[in-house]
Amino acid sequence: MQQIYHFPLRQQIGVPSQPLVQPGQRVARGQLLAEIPAGKLSANLHTSVSGVVEQVTDEEVTVCADTEQPDSFVPVSGSSVTELVRAAGVVGMGGAGFPTHVKLATPLGAEGTVIANCAECEPVLGHNISRLEKKPTQLVQGLRLAMQATGAGHGIIAVKEKHVEAIRSIKNVLDPSCMTLQLLPDLYPMGEERAIVRECLHVLLQPDQLPSAAGAVICNAETLCRVTEAVEQKKPSISKDVTVAGRLHGQPLQCFLDVPTGTSIEALLNRTGGALKDTGELLAGGPFTGYRVEADSPVTKTIGGVLATMPFLRERRPMGLLVCACSAGEQRLRQLAASMEAPVAAVKFCKQAVKMPNGALKCKDPGHCPGQAQRILQLKKAGAQVLLVSNCTDCTNTVMTVAPKLGLPVYHLTDGTLRAVGLPLIRRMKLHE
Repeated sequence: MQQIYHFPLRQQIGVPSQPLVQPGQRVARGQLLAEIPAGKLSANLHTSVSGVVEQVTDEEVTVCADTEQPDSFVPVSGSSVTELVRAAGVVGMGGAGFPTHVKLATPLGAEGTVIANCAECEPVLGHNISRLEKKPTQLVQGLRLAMQATGAGHGIIAVKEKHVEAIRSIKNVLDPSCMTLQLLPDLYPMGEERAIVRECLHVLLQPDQLPSAAGAVICNAETLCRVTEAVEQKKPSISKDVTVAGRLHGQPLQCFLDVPTGTSIEALLNRTGGALKDTGELLAGGPFTGYRVEADSPVTKTIGGVLATMPFLRERRPMGLLVCACSAGEQRLRQLAASMEAPVAAVKFCKQAVKMPNGALKCKDPGHCPGQAQRILQLKKAGAQVLLVSNCTDCTNTVMTVAPKLGLPVYHLTDGTLRAVGLPLIRRMKLHE
């Protein structure tokens, strides 16, 4: 096993956790390393290994792990579901990292709904479905506990209809008196919160509205399973399910359950046989929203994928960037263009994108695109001879009805990952049979 484990103090939305330990201090697996600062939005942070604290900085706590690790852990305490989830440091494990105890403190009432987001929205990723197939009872119990905490009278498990085995597993343990199953089409971004609300409750929220405006709370599938662990086992949030895929010596797509947080990405890659030398980049997350990381970066509570992409294609024609609110932003597309050695001619944003007060982009109607012809014409007029787009499935379909007719070849930011695992590229895709 690796020796040094890195625990970033910011693994959630809000402020960083506040360290409680000192260098040289011995810690047991599951012990609290850093806590929620008083009155702030944050989450507790625990060590996933027993050992000795090596360093404490403003950014992270590092622990030098013992050679032998126990199966036991320091349990959390609390008298209610919300208190135990807060103590355990559970955050949204679909990537957003919103502290779960804050969500569960939302009073929904008997007319309210808790939705288990099992969309596994991004292509390639499979760890959520893998857990559902193996431990469906854990998900259903987590949904029941979330309903108890919020007072909701109804629970929905939302999963893509293509996951036949997972659906069969869930049906065997579902409580039909208060829960239903919602099947979703296979397109990106079906797992976005407002898309889930639209599909499950037939309400289209405005970009600045939260699911609570529709009487709902949404939790990612793995998050609900960690809620079950926090309540039933008193287990702190020290494990993460991760999909590892791409240019690997082993199978090109593997799912690992319960990876200790703080594990280096290199150590996780080595469990597959390691990444091939001729790899373009390492991404943390999915092909659409993942971000570039180094091999010594740690697995955190929000990393769902580690992807080793194809080597970068070389493209020296002036490139137009088309940014979608549901996917990677301008900075990420500029990073990819630079890696391809392409000069950027112009940048345009999807006509559905709305800029929020914090600078983030939100889509007016996630997954439903009215067309991109105007933006593509603007990019061509600005000198673009080739396009790099980050658009969702429906938007990309509309891009592909226009760009080739204008003589503009199209790259999609997911190409490097999808080629590496042999999946169809995001271009013109059937949305409905």
